[in-house]
Amino acid sequence: MSFISVLFALLLEQARPLGRGNPIHMAMRSWVRWCARMLDAGKPVHGWLVWYLAVGGPALAALLIYWLLGFFVSWALAVLWSALVLYTSLGFRQFSFHFTQIRDALAEGDDAKARRLLADWQHMDARDLPRTEIIGQVIEISVLAAHRHVFGVLAWFSVLAVLGLGPTGAVLYRLAEFVARYWQHQSQAHLQPVSRAAQDNAHQAWALMDWVPARLTAISFAVVGNFEEAIDSWRRFAQQGRPSNDGLVLAAMSGAVNIALRGSSARAYMPSPSAAMPLDEDVSAGRPGPELQHLAVVVGLVWRTVVMWVLMLALLTLARLLG
Repeated sequence: MSFISVLFALLLEQARPLGRGNPIHMAMRSWVRWCARMLDAGKPVHGWLVWYLAVGGPALAALLIYWLLGFFVSWALAVLWSALVLYTSLGFRQFSFHFTQIRDALAEGDDAKARRLLADWQHMDARDLPRTEIIGQVIEISVLAAHRHVFGVLAWFSVLAVLGLGPTGAVLYRLAEFVARYWQHQSQAHLQPVSRAAQDNAHQAWALMDWVPARLTAISFAVVGNFEEAIDSWRRFAQQGRPSNDGLVLAAMSGAVNIALRGSSARAYMPSPSAAMPLDEDVSAGRPGPELQHLAVVVGLVWRTVVMWVLMLALLTLARLLG
């Protein structure tokens, strides 16, 4: 029944997206801060302990509620619970709002407004960015957001739901990403310093959890876009050394829609600066730079990927029912 949960969550997220500062996300921030404050003693073992509690605690709670509803109340309510948890884990409209605002500003020729909106969105200095760089940054950040907030969540949710673990996968994936990014931000902003051990453990765990979803997203972009160019970009990027997950996603997307990207925004967007790796010029050789019309092309690629994932889940659910 994972397909029903996914479909309901996607429809609900489109009709009534959760905004920033909503009670659910605020509660998760408070929980993560409390875990770090109470258990982070600076040693590697404490770093793993605080990570397991911060990420595993809510995931275990979601699983227990799912099992209690399924075994003692009704499986329909268990499916509804999975859909609601998935709805809070998805964030399609949370970044598309900023994307649309910047795109409209660029379409109106107001580059200054686009720079201001990009700076407000990513908390960065965009005053000297040329128009092409603004578009490239928006494309890269939006694609990474789509991967982290949609495709990665769906991948983990679908796999663990098949194993009878309900919405556990969605919670694990989203919290793993959030913890790695949030603890680094808290420390850099000196709001609540988190030990280096806890940050490093969170980055390692996130890179491991995102390894398979990143490659599934890259393959999906290749299937719904220019397959040969996407795979070629993937191969060229991998030849740079040890590729980052986000860099691989950007490389595949670059080839799928035939756009030359630098991947520089990944340095600011990725949780771990040490894992960030910009795209080499050879990856995007011979492709045009990002232009305004490419924003619509990227939106089409993301939506085709969403449709493909939903159709695949529908077919898998149908096969299970008939089998």
